[in-house]
Amino acid sequence: MRESIIRLEGATKRFPLPEGGTITALDAIDLDVARNEFLTLLGPSGCGKTTLLHVISGFVQLDQGKILIDGDDMGTTPPHKRPVNTVFQNYALFPHMSVGDNVGYSLDIAHVGKAERVKRVGEALDLVGLGGYAARMPRQLSGGQQQRVALARAIIARPKLLLLDEPLSALDRNLRQAMQIELKNLQAELGISFIFVTHDQEEALTMSNRVAVLNGGVIQQIDTPRNTYNYPANAFVASFVGASNLFDGEVRRDGDKIVITTPENDTVEAVLRDERSLNGGGKLTAMLRPEQFSLSGTGGADNCAEIDVTVDQIVFIGSTYELLGKTAGGRQINALLSASHQTRIGEIEQSGKARLSYDPAAVHLIPADDAGAAQ
Repeated sequence: MRESIIRLEGATKRFPLPEGGTITALDAIDLDVARNEFLTLLGPSGCGKTTLLHVISGFVQLDQGKILIDGDDMGTTPPHKRPVNTVFQNYALFPHMSVGDNVGYSLDIAHVGKAERVKRVGEALDLVGLGGYAARMPRQLSGGQQQRVALARAIIARPKLLLLDEPLSALDRNLRQAMQIELKNLQAELGISFIFVTHDQEEALTMSNRVAVLNGGVIQQIDTPRNTYNYPANAFVASFVGASNLFDGEVRRDGDKIVITTPENDTVEAVLRDERSLNGGGKLTAMLRPEQFSLSGTGGADNCAEIDVTVDQIVFIGSTYELLGKTAGGRQINALLSASHQTRIGEIEQSGKARLSYDPAAVHLIPADDAGAAQ
């Protein structure tokens, strides 16, 4: 781990409930964010991600624990004195001020000289692709351009840490995808740490060096996007980050493989790579992503396993077909199949039956004591 720009130790925050009692928004969270890292806080509504962002910015005070930024304890430091800036979901631009005045507002508060102000405003606008827009008013800009102005205003003060609270959620899909790449490039160019909050898994996987998946005020997993997707730590992460097919049940050995049998008597074959996966007393959850299925007889691993499915629906989504169905035991199955097998897929639509194959070596195993975590 590179040198940390921010560290949280046992960060705990509770909020009172109207009916009495409290709810724990953050539950003893430990977190390190490295310099020049793009970390995304990902999770459903109410998981604690925005509270965590507000704790870092100083708008919310911890009940317990510590927060250090660049080695300094921020416990009593007010928001305006922290080396942090925030980009909000609604941009929060001043409608009566020009783009240049919006961007340069923090420099005015700091009494920066006019020549230096003009120089830095111009540099900030150039950095976000809005050179020459300083005289325009916010109402004259598109949503994406307003977002860039908010970014320029946040980075002009040269913070050590930039916090982004779902800043792309109001943009249409195409613009949002373009802004994801721009934000990642901007972060690399600035060389400062970004902490980005979203409930959109695509954003998290696209932009981040690491993803912290939260639920119930607890970090369920913090890892690279690839590891988070391919090797989820528990069933919550497996279900929240991407689509998944989960089979939980008893384990028996079958040569160099194991077989997981669900209570409904469905079976999944897998390769056991780590004996520690069996620390739940012979119970495991097996995960297969939809794209890991193929139609039997269309190629794949020599030692592939198969599963029969009753088809409920087949949806054409361009380069692939999404097959939705049920196993013999009634478990829901979601499979993504190549559109190159259009003839076979037409036959399946007629019969309502499909035989899917998968590689047992591709099955990810979740230990029993982790399988139901945070559900």
